[in-house]
Amino acid sequence: MDLKEEIAREIAAHTILVYGKGTKEAPRCGFTLETIEFFDRFGYPFEVIDVLENIPKREALAEMTNWPTLPKVFINGTFYGDTDILGPMAQNGELQTTLQEAFPRHPERSAAGAKSKDEHKQTIDLRK
Repeated sequence: MDLKEEIAREIAAHTILVYGKGTKEAPRCGFTLETIEFFDRFGYPFEVIDVLENIPKREALAEMTNWPTLPKVFINGTFYGDTDILGPMAQNGELQTTLQEAFPRHPERSAAGAKSKDEHKQTIDLRK
């Protein structure tokens, strides 16, 4: 199995997936920690995969997403960037809507707000 297949499998297995530096229990980067704390506020399950020392996987992710930095956040198979994108989405209510759609049977955990443009999210065809 090549790296892109492995990544596609991981993304499919987790409704919210963060590729970062370190784990939930032991983040090894301030941005990864910030992303973990960000998602902890919403109460939905999420997974963090440590790619700090896996340079080939980091390169494959950068190529697939056209996003050079970590962390990289996927929600329901869609790439959303990091908290620079997700923070404003949370402030305007768009992220809450996205999470509710991703977890239709999960109780609402956050206040709803107005929707905004989808300009920063990106669906990636992982079959390439």
